Amino acid sequence: MFRVVQKLAKPALINTTRLSSHHSIFPSLSTIRFYASDAVESKGQGVSSSSSSCGGLNLPVALQMINYGLGLARAKKSSESYAQGLFVMEQCLSATSPSTESENTKGVIKLAMSKLLSESGDLNEAIETLQKIQDLGNSSLGVKVAAMEGLIGLKLELGEDITSSELAEKCVELLKTGSEDSQTSSGEYEVLQARANGIKGLVELVNGSIENAGACFQEDKGLSGNVMLSHGELLHATGNLASAKEFYQKAIQEIPEVDSFGDLHSLTTCNMVPVEVLLGATCALGQLEAHSGNFSDAEEILTRALTKAEEHFGSHHPKVGVILTCIALMFRHKAKLEHSSALLIQEGLYRRAIEMLKAPSLETEGEESKVQRSDIVALARGGYADILSVQENRKTEGDRMRKWAENAWRNHRMSLAEALEISEPSTKVAVIDTRICRAL
Repeated sequence: MFRVVQKLAKPALINTTRLSSHHSIFPSLSTIRFYASDAVESKGQGVSSSSSSCGGLNLPVALQMINYGLGLARAKKSSESYAQGLFVMEQCLSATSPSTESENTKGVIKLAMSKLLSESGDLNEAIETLQKIQDLGNSSLGVKVAAMEGLIGLKLELGEDITSSELAEKCVELLKTGSEDSQTSSGEYEVLQARANGIKGLVELVNGSIENAGACFQEDKGLSGNVMLSHGELLHATGNLASAKEFYQKAIQEIPEVDSFGDLHSLTTCNMVPVEVLLGATCALGQLEAHSGNFSDAEEILTRALTKAEEHFGSHHPKVGVILTCIALMFRHKAKLEHSSALLIQEGLYRRAIEMLKAPSLETEGEESKVQRSDIVALARGGYADILSVQENRKTEGDRMRKWAENAWRNHRMSLAEALEISEPSTKVAVIDTRICRAL
């Protein structure tokens, strides 16, 4: 308990530095050109050269500029720094030849741009960028699958489940029609096919179709991190905790933390990138330990996930609120099983989580279903409502908050009350997926 309390008690550092009015927030074009020319000279030294020159910028040079843009964006994790990173990538894209031979390079750049847009919170712009990749008819199957996987992930995060289902079917069909892709080996094709089935399985799980989700997964044969995580979540949600734990641990051990845009057949973007998988697997493992009654391990693992989220996204990002909700629910379950009280700790966690999730006021009655990340907000407010309701002078506030949470809850598999209460043993538990910010 003290690990979480000590972490939350640390004062937030607020960077008040402002750019002066006579300085542009963008790097100069001469700086970008210099960096690009320097990249040409260093081509082949530590950078994947799996693609030859495609006219204009080739892929290795584009990778250098992508990494430069990512570095600029993450230097301060501010709207200005993300604008700088995107500007570099836009210049990189404009320097690429319009020929069909350069479509893999253009696809990789757009994947990186959509990743930055998603990370900065501009999901709709990220979606538009991913949709344009589908127009690159001569790009490799790996580029197309990465774009489709990322697009489905964002649609799930936005709660557009019907569209997500339609896109998942298209992704599976894409692999059927793309089996003759000359740029893809048979081994690479098998991995891409597993990824297409895996994202479809995640969609089915969100929709509450457990049987259909199970049909999408198979025994692990070198599958991607996203497939391992989604399969683990299916097992976890249906009470097979031992097998789920193996999948989570395997994902944590085998997935690299760094992004890689050099291998066309392991590309990922948006909320499906390696750092999101690691964060998701770590958080899911922490939830599993809580569901198993191992609260010391759960607190340690969830605190590690919280630190990872703050380091990567910044301390005020909504994903931090998602993990804070998981920690609050862990303390709730611990208090119930141990017949103890941790009301003050839970209330502090719920309040901060609701703030990080940017939840609207309770006055928005009738609009609850339109709230972004509504599953998580509903869990946070539902848990908070229970704390308020046991206090006589706050019971009315708690009842109102519970009603709001129930109206916002949209899970297809269980009610909000079922998600908040964990019976032992249970074959039906709610698992929070931090990638898509949904309760499964």
